[in-house]
Amino acid sequence: MNYPIAIQPGNRQTAWSVVVPDLPGCFSADDESIDCAMTKAKEAIELWIETAIDLGQDVPGPSPIAALQKQRAYKGCVWAIVEIDPDLLSSDIERVNITLPRRVLARLDAKAKKVGESRSGFIAKLAIQA
Repeated sequence: MNYPIAIQPGNRQTAWSVVVPDLPGCFSADDESIDCAMTKAKEAIELWIETAIDLGQDVPGPSPIAALQKQRAYKGCVWAIVEIDPDLLSSDIERVNITLPRRVLARLDAKAKKVGESRSGFIAKLAIQA
């Protein structure tokens, strides 16, 4: 999935700022370079998407750059595309094999049972919380 980003050029006094028009409130900035600003934009997009999914909100798809460029808010911006791994949006279930010491597995199962979760559900919840 490719999200367009609007970049406001920086200089010695101001940072490179990046806005992701399709994701309300998603932005980033960097003092060093346009490359660093784009890297931070990718991190911001991924975090925005993960948070929206965790909150049960819809994730808007990307708009065509040509449509966004016509908006006054983005006048003078440099445009780029940030590629996001589509697996970030996937809710498909995947079976995995992990290796744990038996004592850790016993504690894991006991804690999962205590809160009414399956082992997999408990691990998933911990990963999301982390």
